[in-house]
Amino acid sequence: MNRRPPAWVFAMAAVPALLLGVPLCALLWRLPWSNLGAALSSDAATSALALSLVTSLIATALCVVFGLPLAWALASGRGTTTRVVRALCLLPIVLPPVVGGVALLLAFGRQGIVGQWLADVGVQLPFTTAGVVLAQTFVALPFFVLSVEAALRQLDVEYADVAIVHGASPFRAFVSVTLPSVGPAVLAGAVLAWARALGEFGATVTFAGSLEGRTQTLPLAVYDLLERDPADAVVLSAVLVVVAVAVLVGLRDRWFGVFRSDVSS
Repeated sequence: MNRRPPAWVFAMAAVPALLLGVPLCALLWRLPWSNLGAALSSDAATSALALSLVTSLIATALCVVFGLPLAWALASGRGTTTRVVRALCLLPIVLPPVVGGVALLLAFGRQGIVGQWLADVGVQLPFTTAGVVLAQTFVALPFFVLSVEAALRQLDVEYADVAIVHGASPFRAFVSVTLPSVGPAVLAGAVLAWARALGEFGATVTFAGSLEGRTQTLPLAVYDLLERDPADAVVLSAVLVVVAVAVLVGLRDRWFGVFRSDVSS
């Protein structure tokens, strides 16, 4: 499709482009550059940033550890069960985050389906740092699984089959042959999952609350500072925007390739 569109197409396209671009430009325009250092070094900012980095990295590690087997199972499965599990796995992408937080409360709250059993052994997840990690993992896991499953689906399995024929177990063939082949997709999925976990708000505030130093991550700190110190809120918002842009630019080709391969399959 190389034919140049008519002028009215560019005029129409300018509307959504401005809708997406003007708010971000306004954020940078109103950024208090003279107060940047003080805002980033404030107690609320440093506490929220440190907590966000720790919890998002733990959530990313959980996505990798448990997402790899899930992606492998989904890529090799063909039946109804596989389709149902894939739909459940990808549901958090389109589910409103607050609804995800409510679901987590009903599952892991003190009176939840699983939470009541955890409470009996002294484990409490809501309104704790562990609850933040759980909420971040819930919303970030689909991004990792989607990336890795799509790569596994388009991978030539001939080499892994040869390794199995020569005596390697399926697990060893996956680790030594398949996994290195999809390494870039694993890395891309991990970075995307980390970025999504870092920016998570709705499920976290619903399930874990916004307790400074305990559950208040960077997005929650932005919301809290909007009333008390809007200038600091703008600075922290700019930090999240920079991280998001860096991730999208760095993984642009890989992420779009994942969507293309997923659609074609």
